[in-house]
Amino acid sequence: LMCLAEALLRIPDDETRDKLIRDKLADANWESHLDHSKGILVNASTVGLLLTGQIVRLDTDARNLPGFLGRLVSRAGEPVIRAAIVQAIRIMGRQFVMGRTIEDALKRSGAGDNKNYRHSFDMLGEAALTHKDALRYVEAYADAIRKVGEAAAGKGPQAAPGISIKLSALHPRYNFSQRDRVLDELVPRLEQLAELARDSGIGLTIDAEEADRLELSLDVMEAVLSRADLGNWDGFGLAVQAYQKRAVAVVDWVADLAHRKRQRLTVRLVKGAYWDSEIKRAQEQGFESYPVFTRKASTDVSYIACVRRLFTHTRDIYPQFATHNAHTVAAVRALAPADAVYEFQRLHGMGEELYSQMVGEDVADPVDCRVYAPVGSHEELLPYLVRRLLENGANTSFVNRLADDRQPIAAVIADPVAKTADRKVKPHPRIPLPCDLFDGERQAAAGIDLSDPLSLSALADGMAAALDKDWHAAPLVKGEEPVRQARELLDPSLRHRVVGRVIEATAGDAEAALSSACEAAPDWDRIGGPMRADILDKAADLLEREMPALMAVTIREAGKTLPDAVSEIREAVDFCRYYAAGARRDFQPHDLPGPTGEKNSLDLHGRGVFACISPWNFPVAIFTGQVAAALAAGNAVIAKPAEQTPLAAAAVIRLMHQAGVPVDALHLLPGDGAAIGGALVSDPRVSGVVFTGSTEVAQTINRTLSERPGPITPLIAETGGQNALIVDSSALPEQVVKDVIASSFLSAGQRCSALRVLFLQEETADRIIEMLAGAMQELAIGDPALLSTDIGPVIDEEARDVLQAHADRMDREAKCLYRCELGPHTDGGSFFAPVAYEIDSLSQLDREVFGPILHVIRYKESALDDVIAAINGTGYGLTAGIHSRIDETVEYVCARLRVGNVYVNRSIVGAV
Repeated sequence: LMCLAEALLRIPDDETRDKLIRDKLADANWESHLDHSKGILVNASTVGLLLTGQIVRLDTDARNLPGFLGRLVSRAGEPVIRAAIVQAIRIMGRQFVMGRTIEDALKRSGAGDNKNYRHSFDMLGEAALTHKDALRYVEAYADAIRKVGEAAAGKGPQAAPGISIKLSALHPRYNFSQRDRVLDELVPRLEQLAELARDSGIGLTIDAEEADRLELSLDVMEAVLSRADLGNWDGFGLAVQAYQKRAVAVVDWVADLAHRKRQRLTVRLVKGAYWDSEIKRAQEQGFESYPVFTRKASTDVSYIACVRRLFTHTRDIYPQFATHNAHTVAAVRALAPADAVYEFQRLHGMGEELYSQMVGEDVADPVDCRVYAPVGSHEELLPYLVRRLLENGANTSFVNRLADDRQPIAAVIADPVAKTADRKVKPHPRIPLPCDLFDGERQAAAGIDLSDPLSLSALADGMAAALDKDWHAAPLVKGEEPVRQARELLDPSLRHRVVGRVIEATAGDAEAALSSACEAAPDWDRIGGPMRADILDKAADLLEREMPALMAVTIREAGKTLPDAVSEIREAVDFCRYYAAGARRDFQPHDLPGPTGEKNSLDLHGRGVFACISPWNFPVAIFTGQVAAALAAGNAVIAKPAEQTPLAAAAVIRLMHQAGVPVDALHLLPGDGAAIGGALVSDPRVSGVVFTGSTEVAQTINRTLSERPGPITPLIAETGGQNALIVDSSALPEQVVKDVIASSFLSAGQRCSALRVLFLQEETADRIIEMLAGAMQELAIGDPALLSTDIGPVIDEEARDVLQAHADRMDREAKCLYRCELGPHTDGGSFFAPVAYEIDSLSQLDREVFGPILHVIRYKESALDDVIAAINGTGYGLTAGIHSRIDETVEYVCARLRVGNVYVNRSIVGAV
């Protein structure tokens, strides 16, 4: 139901709409819920409306819904069913949205029972992705403020209707990384709206968003209060989320701000609406803990603590308590001082039964209550509607539990403070900390919160100290480095800046490393998997400890941006722990079943010496992964890093030696790929090769190995291909654009898994292309050491020349959709402007182009099989993606694409 509500109305073509309807209704297990719940999500009348739109009455035949649907479609026809369900979704949307326009909403808010409530209107819309989006939202807010002000009739901000705004709608880059730009560009827009609300005599509330935007929202609010002349207007405020662990501190901060600025502010206290995404983000980013509470009762306790605190600040704050929970309402009323002035709030379409007992002329001891009333078209309400359905349908929701006859009333209204105090374990036992994400197999790699000023300060200090050091690399054979002429390594973002120096390996170094490794391999294998695992776990801990230093060298040596550098080191840490877990599990003797009197045992051993040849685009992660895998399996290793990035590799090898890997079992040979790599690959003492790089080089290695005398030597190779993303017309365009930007342009497109070809269904192609071009315009290209930089340089001038040659060809043969601009600050480095082209066919691309160039191809809904065949026809398939709300389409594509990883409704990079 949520998927239908989220997607159906914005799908432009009937074929895809019909697919979505069949997909969601034919396979859903509706019948198990019929007649068992009073909730909106599953009650029988709702299902009947969705299925029939009052065409037929829901009866016992509907319990066999797939068959029933088939009979209904054959009788009424798909167009009729489609129209009925579209209308049903619109009716359901009306339950949660006050009106399509602010005029409609104002009219409806004054009719019937609505006139007993105050209102705060929210002009629906998600975060702006483009400058054009942001300006449109600014104008929509300004127009709404004027019209609401006209209806306010001079009542004042507390009694009059107000406006709620999302700061992410006012700026396309509303993220902490863009703080300076946001303060320069967004603050004047918000100042303009605040002064307009002041002049109109209504309230203006900043909506709460994700936790990583909290600090920025407070900075913006303080900046507006410092700049704007708001006089004695007391209608400016913000929403505070009780589920955030910082909630009480935020309340105190707002009170202090109000006191310092001598400006009474409003605080709308809410529970919070982004819980799922906050949990997921903390897990993905490897944070130490969650920014939100993991138990509903803990959030309720936090809410009550904030209530207490707000009532101590009533001189500086006008409190607004948004809740649908009867226990919370009772707690607020009990805690309120006798002379306290405050109000409750509820969402339009929710909480009517609760507040009908407390609002109105015929109610004893009534309260003031404001309705949070969304305004917008059906298309704009969809994401909001899904959030409301999620909230209504959550098992821990008060609204949901109250509608469940199986819930004892005592459990529904239980005191959360007592419930929390009685618990010996306060965190939720089924929500492990981010570090325990992998269910005990291994510890997840720790990350850095780049939206936390304290974390950033510590990181900056660590990186600065690291860059003061003399970075160098040299052959490490049995732990010893030669002394001879070194080559300078230059920063790709500033070609005259020397990052460090490297002494390149010679044939003699290669021979010495091979001899030593062959001698050491049996002893390293003999110590067994558990001991090797302990050493690799220690190496992971050392890599984690040295994260600032390793980040610094990858930023300067490889042009990594700060977020990419964090991910790079985390991936290296995770590789060590992943292969350590595998060594413990697989490299111990395992008894196998066999006949009586006979013992069969499986005991895995290393092959001997492995040559690990790694690329420059992941100089820490892939380099470490190759080495850790070979070591875990009991092999001695000779590591040959890319010529462009030996400094990071040398640092990793030193840490592995420090962790306990014997110096004669792990050697480093920086140098020329053809000379050193060729010498290793052709030597019969090398028992296996791991390679990441181009398909052409992999094929050369394969031929060399096949021509060697002796046993067949395994080659484990990861090479490049035309990674593609298929987007049908049910996909959410905003999410598609975000994922395309991340997959194709971040890391300067220098990922093996980066997106090269985007297939767009023709019905939505124009809209997505326009949005993509606008989002590309907002990208920041420059010094990768700056947090505000999205895209750094490509690795060197040679790489840039290859990209430019392809772009020149595309300029002749394709349509340029958008090309980013490079400012003069990029003149000293090997920067390449991200660009998107529209082409007619995948056959126009004869090889992978390794950089920030995207190719867009339109396709017809009926030609999906041709798209899949074209992708499979390119040869090596590393990654691919599908954006669709139709499960059947997703399963169909995944089953037929011959690629290593298929990503669904997300970016196609960053698998950690």
